[in-house]
Amino acid sequence: MAEINLYFIFIGSIGFDLLIGDPRFIIHPVQIVGIYIKLITNFFIHNFKKNKRILYWGGLFIALSTIASSFVIGKIIELIFIQSRSNLIFGILIFLGLSSCLASKSLISSVKEISNLINDNITDQKTEQIVKEKVQRIVSRDVSTASLEHLLRSSIESLTENSVDGIFGPLFWIFIGTVFIKFSIFLPGPLSLGFSYKAISTLDSMIGYKYDHYKYLGFFSAKIEDCSTFIPSRLVLLTLPLISSKIKKYNSVIKESYSDGIKYDSPNSGISEAIFAYISNIKLGGENKYNDEIIEKPIINPNGDICSKEKINIICQLILRLQILWIITFTIIFFNI
Repeated sequence: MAEINLYFIFIGSIGFDLLIGDPRFIIHPVQIVGIYIKLITNFFIHNFKKNKRILYWGGLFIALSTIASSFVIGKIIELIFIQSRSNLIFGILIFLGLSSCLASKSLISSVKEISNLINDNITDQKTEQIVKEKVQRIVSRDVSTASLEHLLRSSIESLTENSVDGIFGPLFWIFIGTVFIKFSIFLPGPLSLGFSYKAISTLDSMIGYKYDHYKYLGFFSAKIEDCSTFIPSRLVLLTLPLISSKIKKYNSVIKESYSDGIKYDSPNSGISEAIFAYISNIKLGGENKYNDEIIEKPIINPNGDICSKEKINIICQLILRLQILWIITFTIIFFNI
């Protein structure tokens, strides 16, 4: 019975994230994880910045300690909830914890806020600067001198890439946890796997870079994130066409998206960007600026339309529809195992 309660808590947390998002009056688990990562990262950089080997293995320690502690905290809460026969307080903790692993509301709202500020003929300099600041918050590239088209493209690339990291990745691993719990309460559960995946995602976003000290310190974090997102990104590739008008061209869309997506250095972000680009018919990739260096990313869907506010709205609708499809599929699988 507790396992079924956990599943309904999971479904409820998805709805809560879609409608409310992250409550501002509660400290977000990512903030706590981020503080730990920052403190220990600064320690290694400050004391061993010239020793690549120590930075390399220190990065492994940062990754494993962050993921392990996140997993253990989630597992303890799950065990207390199940062994107490669905204690209300711990049920609420699991509900809020699972919701914190998802980022549907925050991700979609942040990008829509940017698109709503942009007029077709561009706006005054003050509004343009506000838009650039908001885009800069969701991307790692430098957009200080970016054009209107580049700002829209940057927003869409962030939305399509982070839809896996912030929505479909955690959804997948949380569901896997709900299935595991049906077989044994001592197996990884939804909260322990959800917290673990969120820790992995946070590690990658904070230290998983390929420059300076992070090239060594963030090596393992980036690789672990690649592995944990491998399956969810490909499930998005295979399922997104099913809720679109391109379903009749299913095989060709999958083939073209995969062909363009694997050209990216990341084994996952390129694929998630590509499938959304082909389904919404937009062109992504091209010139980007990182730390005063211009990097040319592979072009995705070269014959697609330029990025626009309308395309952002289409992609947001696709994300919501795909969540519904996944929830229905998960529910059918869960109650038939």
